[in-house]
Amino acid sequence: MIRMVIAVAAGGLVGTLIRFCVASWVSAHWPRHFFLATLAVNLIGCLVIGYLYAAFMVRPDISPELRGGLIIGLLGALTTFSSFSLDGLRLLESGQFATAFGYIGISVLGGLLAAWAGLTLGRL
Repeated sequence: MIRMVIAVAAGGLVGTLIRFCVASWVSAHWPRHFFLATLAVNLIGCLVIGYLYAAFMVRPDISPELRGGLIIGLLGALTTFSSFSLDGLRLLESGQFATAFGYIGISVLGGLLAAWAGLTLGRL
């Protein structure tokens, strides 16, 4: 268990630093387009989590610590959008279409509404 905790923490540190560097670079070069940093890490994270998931399926010998460090730690810190995307795809692949579309819809619309509600509460 402690090895998994260390792997996830180490991956999280790296993911957080990558996200910070991307955000800092974008803010320094394109301050009006700050959202491109989030878009970039989300898309890259989705690409990487899809690749790793496929690689781990054909390579069951890869340690759980490495899997956890990369997917939960690194990609979790870089972006949670990648996990959301993978979960949605897995639901679709398993034929759970109603659950998948409900999950995707509620996540996107619910996330936007929750962010709006938090912003509104913060402005009070």
